[in-house]
Amino acid sequence: MRNVKRKILWTLSLVMLFVACSPLLAFAAEEGEEYVPQLFATPWSLLPPLVAIVLALITKEVYSSLFIGILIGGIFYSGFTFEGTITHVFQGGIISVLSDSYNVGIIVFLVILGIMVCMMNKVGGSAAFGEWAKDHIKTRTGAQLSTILLGVLIFIDDYFNCLTVGSVMRPVTDKHQISRAKLAYLIDATAAPVCIIAPISSWAAAVTGFVEGEDGFSIFIRAIPYNFYALLTIVMMIGLAVLKVDYGSMRLHEDNAIKGDIYTTPDRPYADAEKEIVEGKGRVIDLVFPIVVLIICCVIGMIYTGGFFSGTDFVTSFSQSDASVGLVLGSFFAYVITIVFYMARRVIRFGECMSCVPDGFKAMVPAILILTFAWSLKAMTDSLGADVFVSELVRSSADGLMNFLPAIVFLVGCGLAFATGTSWGTFGILIPIVVAVFQGQNETMMIISISACMAGAVCGDHCSPISDTTIMSSAGAQCNHVNHVTTQLPYAITVAAISFVTYIIAGFVQTAWIALPAGIVLTLGVLLVLRHIYGKEEG
Repeated sequence: MRNVKRKILWTLSLVMLFVACSPLLAFAAEEGEEYVPQLFATPWSLLPPLVAIVLALITKEVYSSLFIGILIGGIFYSGFTFEGTITHVFQGGIISVLSDSYNVGIIVFLVILGIMVCMMNKVGGSAAFGEWAKDHIKTRTGAQLSTILLGVLIFIDDYFNCLTVGSVMRPVTDKHQISRAKLAYLIDATAAPVCIIAPISSWAAAVTGFVEGEDGFSIFIRAIPYNFYALLTIVMMIGLAVLKVDYGSMRLHEDNAIKGDIYTTPDRPYADAEKEIVEGKGRVIDLVFPIVVLIICCVIGMIYTGGFFSGTDFVTSFSQSDASVGLVLGSFFAYVITIVFYMARRVIRFGECMSCVPDGFKAMVPAILILTFAWSLKAMTDSLGADVFVSELVRSSADGLMNFLPAIVFLVGCGLAFATGTSWGTFGILIPIVVAVFQGQNETMMIISISACMAGAVCGDHCSPISDTTIMSSAGAQCNHVNHVTTQLPYAITVAAISFVTYIIAGFVQTAWIALPAGIVLTLGVLLVLRHIYGKEEG
């Protein structure tokens, strides 16, 4: 299968290169005229993102898929000339987006965040919190709710979430006989689903970067109540813990855990792992303080860019802030304060702090690559007038069909993210198309559909066995990866089905005040029915 994928990629690449080099297909613009590609604002302008989506579904590899989509965009823009293609792909695409101050700000924020994550892990604050929690949490329900709470609190980045919650809560959940599969689910369900609704996070910064021509951060804030999959996943987790109900293969794992077997399957690669020993003087404050400081500094940075200290009121300054600059300023000052705090407490040396700089940068390289390629693909579709074509298409479409678009976008996002294992690449492809559909026509439907993009991307990523967060959740919980995937799928599919129905409702009522409560009632109702069918757990 892997060889087939490689052959597909190589064949497509060679075809694109051959076409790009063929002078017989060149279209020339008159000298002195403003260049407009012959395929501008035609159905062909949508081919680059469509190729990227199809290739991602076939190969389950997002980097090359996005790049081939970029290459096709360059070929179409240049009129099938070799020199024009290469120039536009790099100068008008990759170099252009990496020269944009807003995009660079988001990348800098990601790098600083990665450095802080590395530093906090090195200090040992996570292990200290785990020791504290073992003495203060008394029940199975309390242990699950504490895991959920910690996952919600660590909303800055999903990688940070997966790397921290597992090591912190493993001793606590083991003590209360909670299966490793259940712990892995709670980690995974509080990673991306929480980050995608947190205004101060790497995900918020990424999403705002994809919404060009609009106030990206303001749209992200307004889209939170419509992010049904993320919100209903939180409701689902709390309902499972409080109602003491589990179903599907997770029920077997939980029943066995109550009897003393937290692994269930014979394959338990972490069962004999030695207890982790964290060197140093880490305490709970070493985990809590940097997170609190980061949140406060980022909020201050954002309202600063919005003119708060020049007399603008808080709400206005927050809504009109420059998220890119604000997050960079906030994270930088939080990083400096954290270094001073750690050194004052003598838990880490300055040289060790500096050694976290390259390690933190390396941790964020995959995210930076996906962002760069997604931005470049958007630049290609913009240069081909995809937004113009789609806008004209929408104007001629029946309004009734548009009410189902959020639900359709949600399903497309689910499928793409599941196949590729990445949510950033998914909403990087879909959000610009949604903005082009509704921009300047129906802002509420644009916000609902953008939320559907994000929710679908997170849902697919949550379910995907090749997702980095799914894999890291398994490792963080020290759970067999196949066990995690198979036990999590019934829960994720349940919430996805409810979210799909909720997006249909939202497409017609166009208000979260009706759609979200309907989704919550549906989720709790399904859980009560399942508890009636499967019965209440003993623990």
